[in-house]
Formats: sequence, C-alpha cells, structure tokens
Amino acid sequence: MDVNGFSDLDLSHHVLKDLEYHGLEKPLPIQDQAIPLLLSGKDLIAEAKTGSGKTLAFAIPIIEKIDCERRDVQALIVTPTRELANQVAGEIKKVGYKKGVRTAAFYGGKSVGGNVQILKKGIHVVVGTPGRLMDLIDRRVLRLDRVNMLVIDEADRMLDMGFIDDIRKIISHVPRERQTMLFSATIPERIRALAGSVMNNPEVISVSSEDLTVKEIDQCYYEIPQKQKLDAFIRIVKNEQPSSAIIFCNTKRWTDTLNNLMNKRGFRCNALHGDLSQNQRDRVMEDFRKKKFTFLVATDVAARGLDIDDVSHIFNYDIPKDPDSYVHRIGRTARAGKRGKAISLISSSEIRSLWDIESRCRTSIQQVQL
Repeated sequence: MDVNGFSDLDLSHHVLKDLEYHGLEKPLPIQDQAIPLLLSGKDLIAEAKTGSGKTLAFAIPIIEKIDCERRDVQALIVTPTRELANQVAGEIKKVGYKKGVRTAAFYGGKSVGGNVQILKKGIHVVVGTPGRLMDLIDRRVLRLDRVNMLVIDEADRMLDMGFIDDIRKIISHVPRERQTMLFSATIPERIRALAGSVMNNPEVISVSSEDLTVKEIDQCYYEIPQKQKLDAFIRIVKNEQPSSAIIFCNTKRWTDTLNNLMNKRGFRCNALHGDLSQNQRDRVMEDFRKKKFTFLVATDVAARGLDIDDVSHIFNYDIPKDPDSYVHRIGRTARAGKRGKAISLISSSEIRSLWDIESRCRTSIQQVQL
C-alpha cells in the first residue's frame, strides 16, 4: 500500500490530531505496510531494522483498538530492556493522548508497590520487561485474561538475553483469542519457531531486508594496533567533530575507563552501562538528549530502545562480538531521515569479525587511513 500521509490510513480523528501535533505527517515504510494489516486484525511478523519507525507501526493500531471505557489491560507489549519499555510507552502516550489511552511501563529497578498502585488505577496498555512482568503475574497483581493484543518487540534481542522461556510463560497467561505481533531487526530460526508456536497464520513483512544497515549511514573502519588505539581514537574524534555521538565498548569496565580518560582530555562525556541504577541511567539519557554533553560512552545496553533522533556519529571503539549487534549499534544514528556516520576501530586480529559483519549485513565497510 502506498500512501501520501497518515490521513490515508483510515485513522481516527483523535490519533490524526496527536500525530499532527508531534509533526508526524507521512508514515515510514514499515508503518505504511504494517498499520493496515494490523488494523484488519492480522497477526504479523515484521523484520525491520532499528530506527525504522516500527514502534508507531504497532502503537497506532493498538491505540485505535483500545476501548477506553474499560479499566482492564487490553494490550501487552514485551520488550528486552527498560530503555525500550520507556520509549514504547512514551510513543503510545503521545499518540494516544487525545483518546485517553492509559499506558504504563514496568521494569526492574522501580518499586513493585508503585507498579501495583498504577495498575489499580486501570491501565489499558502495559509495556514491560520479561522479569518484571513475570514478577507481577506471580504476585497476581497483573491480570492478562482480558488482553486481546500482544506485541513481542525486539524478539532477536530477547533471544540473545535468554528471555525466550520467560516470554512463553508470559504468553501462557494471555488468551488464545488475540492478535499477536512480533517485531525484530533480524529473524533467526529460533524466533521463527517461537512465532510458529504462538501466532495464527501471520502475515510476514520485511523492510529493507536486502540491506540491514541504513543507507543513510556512511560506514568506515580504521585498522589500529591495540597499543595505539586510544591515541588514534582521540585523533579521529577531533577530526570528525561530531555534534552528538555514542561510543560503544564491549565491557562496563572499559566504558568507565574511556569515559574518564576522555573527560580528562577535555571532551564532554558520560557513561551508560548496566551497573548504573535506573535513576542514574534516566538522568544520563535526559542530559544527553538536552546536549549537556556530546559523547555517550556505552555498552550494548544502549544499542536498543534509545529514542534519540540527532546522533551524528557512532564509534565502535570495540568491534561488536556478533554482526547483529553491529546493526543495532549503528542504528542509533541516521534516524528520522537524517544522515549519520559509523566508524569502527579494529586490530589486525579482528579483521575476520569485520568480514562477518559485512557478510551478514550485506554491506561494504571501507577502510580509511589515519
């Protein structure tokens, strides 16, 4: 289906007004394809890269189908990380505001008692991480027996994090008569098996599956001996002069170390990794969005679910351990139609990892001389 604007998708007046208020006029390809299918009640498997606009692709149909006169949970969205849970809940709140859709995000690091109080007020859409959802279900404070829409978001990431068994348990509490949606940047075999066991004749769409990396991203790499890596990286950053950048490292320890070293050299940086409390992580991300500092030094905890539209550069200080992580990392730039740049630093022993990334992502990453 080819549409000129959201108004061509037969959406309600309330949803169109909220989209207009937030400057959203024309659907992105994943939204163009998914929204009509989901409005018609189909189950859906969607392969779409990070930053493609998939959240609104399922959020809009969910909002349209919510009965605001009811007080029970009608839609459940399972996400791998708290950051993504917050992003998804935020999108639903924005586009479901005029209709009055009540949404909440539940994840570890927040008080269970606070979650219980929110649920007592009557929530239409629950967004949550598997561990916290299971906890609320086991405590019998989250009832899913009236849920008619289920979303499994970033399914491949759930697989990587070992959440598949938890997801099956959560799904067992949801009525069989439901609409199920599965969104993922990649669809490995175990995800296909999960979909086959929990979905009913799903439609399958793939957006830019021939090119899993965003075309608007300029990709390159420098081959640097390990002992010279830090000094070379500082030179590269000074040459690039990014307006806003995320620097990915493979370990929490080096994330903190690199953050401290760069701050000592006069760069405005902050670190983000799994050892920070939820309040600390929220504060770091809020300051990054407000451009209080330029460089976010992060582990892969930041590769998913960060709603930031103007990151100019991604630096892979450490090459990721698997190709899919590369896709998710560089998907933090070139969002909302903007261009971006992804720069990786590798040693000679890591060249095979680079070849694996090029093969898996069906892309070419050009070498640049320092």
